[in-house]
Amino acid sequence: MRAAIFRNGEIVVDRMAEPKPGAGQVLVKTLACGICGSDLHARQHAPRMAEMAKKLGRTPMDVSRDVVFGHEFCCEIVDYGPGTERKLKPGTHVCSLPALLTPQGIMGIGYSNDLVGGYAEQMLLSEPLLLEVPNGLAPEHAALTEPLAVGVHAVAKANITGKEVPLVIGCGPVGLAVIAALKIRGLHPIVAADYSPTRRALAAKLGADIVVDPRVSQPYATWAEHAQMSDAEKAARPPLQAMLPALKPAVIFECVGVPGLLQQVFEGAPRDAKVVVVGVCMESDRCEPMLGIMKELNVQYVLGYTPEEFAYSLRLIAEGQVDAAAMVTATVGIDGVAKAFADLANPEVHTKIIVQPWK
Repeated sequence: MRAAIFRNGEIVVDRMAEPKPGAGQVLVKTLACGICGSDLHARQHAPRMAEMAKKLGRTPMDVSRDVVFGHEFCCEIVDYGPGTERKLKPGTHVCSLPALLTPQGIMGIGYSNDLVGGYAEQMLLSEPLLLEVPNGLAPEHAALTEPLAVGVHAVAKANITGKEVPLVIGCGPVGLAVIAALKIRGLHPIVAADYSPTRRALAAKLGADIVVDPRVSQPYATWAEHAQMSDAEKAARPPLQAMLPALKPAVIFECVGVPGLLQQVFEGAPRDAKVVVVGVCMESDRCEPMLGIMKELNVQYVLGYTPEEFAYSLRLIAEGQVDAAAMVTATVGIDGVAKAFADLANPEVHTKIIVQPWK
């Protein structure tokens, strides 16, 4: 079969052996797979990812061997391995967490030398993790289940009470997913900031109430304008709190993941803010803990999602509660993956490119 392979630091197209389903496994045809920002980072920082995996006691990706990326996918069932229940017929469209259940434990799909990811014509999935795609949802939209689940999980980990005013820094796919999840939770007004006019427009379409161009307005000052307490809320504050700025609680989602950004958040955040770090910074970074201490900031790092959040995200898209189609800016075949990686560097051109291996 054909695949777009990460080899010697580049994305190349080549043929590889078709996978054979083992016990409890399902052979699927990859219909659509999103290119994730993490894939772009992995291409650039693969040795760093391997180093972090070792520190966490996980099997690291061997950068000297081939890897097929792709963990945001929708597939079609082709065949079953032994010991499977076969509840879903061949031809059924499915999504799955990007993981394979093995006797050795859970193995991730997309950054593995041994498990093929979604930039290949076929791959293996675990039968217990399959979710049938409902409502005739298009595969390229069902493939956005995974990135939406990241946003749903980030909002869940924020433990919001409903009194907060959120600020989303960065409106790439992760920030857009957070905005969509905040809208579903009914938390308003949602303030979002990004330098890209295209991404600001998408943020508004997916639920942001106020969009900010950091070149024109300071995001934290704009947030404060829309976080003013009502007269009743001011009057209900204890005496000592009455001496502080009359602002509603802040929950700030850092969705960029570049060095220096977390320090900027520390500097701009109001006192007692909750900072949810969703963007994955692949490099070492520095910030001043004293700022967090003086402001009593609460910093929550997040990763991934639960199986329940993943299934919920698929339902949200299938039921039209999240406009997944708005995020898709292009589709490419396997031969177009390398160029798509380069094109995604320009936020004015693309937000989410979907790989359709059979295109």
